[in-house]
Amino acid sequence: MTTISIIGTGNMATAIGARAVAHGHTVEIMGRNSVKAQAAAAEIGAGATVGEYGAKPAGDIVFLAALYASAVDIVKHYGDALAGKILIETTNPFNEDASGVVTTPGNSVTDQIAAVAPEGTQVLKAFNTVFRDVLAADQPLDVFFAGGDEVARAQVAKFLESLGMRPLDAGGLETTHALEWAAILLMGLARNGGGFGVALGAK
Repeated sequence: MTTISIIGTGNMATAIGARAVAHGHTVEIMGRNSVKAQAAAAEIGAGATVGEYGAKPAGDIVFLAALYASAVDIVKHYGDALAGKILIETTNPFNEDASGVVTTPGNSVTDQIAAVAPEGTQVLKAFNTVFRDVLAADQPLDVFFAGGDEVARAQVAKFLESLGMRPLDAGGLETTHALEWAAILLMGLARNGGGFGVALGAK
């Protein structure tokens, strides 16, 4: 059993939390709005707790499930409270019509977060290529992830396996911008006949 913390109170936060508790893990929710945080914890159930926003997360693995525009500022706000943690960000920096991304190679949202995260924090990207409802269905699923060092990626892979997923390690930070574009591919498939229950995978 692992304790994870989730910064965020929206649909992705609750989907990650619900899948985690369904597989025996402990979840802490942290959000700026305490009422929304309490509601998210109640939706997740299974004893999910609410942590103080900006305080040191209880989990060694911390998910940042927020909009990309606020992601860097959130990490700056937490500062040294994230030191030594594995921080998994789930953002997609889409442009207005989700036909492209607003980031560039070497400057993904993950890169930007890693640049402001405290020393010793391993920053990765995951779940940005998974629709919320697909994640919440709790079915076997391929999950691409990238960032951090090899040790952190191995820990994340083990955690993803515990959720009934097949982890697909795409490499270090240099691959995170490609994952942002992979989400554009997913959106294209969904809009052009695949529907929003479609998922990316590999053989």
